[in-house]
Amino acid sequence: MPLARAIMTAGFVLASLTGTMAADSRPPAKVSFYFAAHEDDWQLFMNPSAFEDVIGNAARTVFIHVTAGDAGLGIGWGGRKHPFYLARENGAETAIRFMADADTSPTGKTASHMAFNGHSIYRVSYRSTVTYFLRVPDGNPSGTGYFDTGFQSLRRLAEGAIDKISAIDGSTTYHGWNDLVATLQAIVAFERGQATLAQVNVAELDSRINPFDHSDHLMTARAALDAVAPLGCVRRVHYVNYASSRLPENLNAQQRDRESSVFAVTLAGVLALDHGVAWHHYDRSYVGRSYYRVEEPAVACHAATTEFFASSEWQNTGLVP
Repeated sequence: MPLARAIMTAGFVLASLTGTMAADSRPPAKVSFYFAAHEDDWQLFMNPSAFEDVIGNAARTVFIHVTAGDAGLGIGWGGRKHPFYLARENGAETAIRFMADADTSPTGKTASHMAFNGHSIYRVSYRSTVTYFLRVPDGNPSGTGYFDTGFQSLRRLAEGAIDKISAIDGSTTYHGWNDLVATLQAIVAFERGQATLAQVNVAELDSRINPFDHSDHLMTARAALDAVAPLGCVRRVHYVNYASSRLPENLNAQQRDRESSVFAVTLAGVLALDHGVAWHHYDRSYVGRSYYRVEEPAVACHAATTEFFASSEWQNTGLVP
């Protein structure tokens, strides 16, 4: 099935995320979770949604980066001045602070390791954002892993080819797929708190509309969806990733500016730690595009939340453009 037809059949949308939701004076009734395999995924594929959540659409916005994005280097420096994985994390953190500080001066962050399901995970809190770095090895696009990190990958863990996967910094080891999923579920429960609605943003798993995607993207989405499967009042938003490069630009000028600026700041954060970037490739391929489908909660949420979203522009009304 041609990609454009598959997307139209799936009922994809590009909603304008400005307007009534951002202007509503009531406190937002959701916590929004962005599950990213690598430290630049949400910027390229889940924006401007992330930007809009950070500046007012969500009570809290949580970014969960599952792999270290190390490209097989592990904790290696790749001949530069800093480890590559730390440069990628700095890019993500810099982008998140940029969004959170859009209309104000910078403030201090709180960073520490926290325990979830018996695992130590690096957590950063900044204003209304929270960021996690689980730092499991990059699995490479095919999911076979890399020699220098012991051919560990999320795909091999999910398929049972390996029975454990360890964070590249030695902070923890996940013993099987269910252990990883239970850890993500614990993070979601902790950060959601008393919020009625959790919005979970993931890569699209349907290969008809998101073909030839990176294995880590797909496995991260699968783990996230497994983690929230037993939870109530969860909105699931599924984003086209690599396949978006084959689709026309569909963001308006303001939305494109927000996506482009966040991605540029991400790359500046990587450059600040002495690692190279590929601005031209990613800007030409992905910036200006955002395609996703929205899966609403199967059971109606609290009345106040239902009313809030009925007045917003998050409506599954069809394909745009």
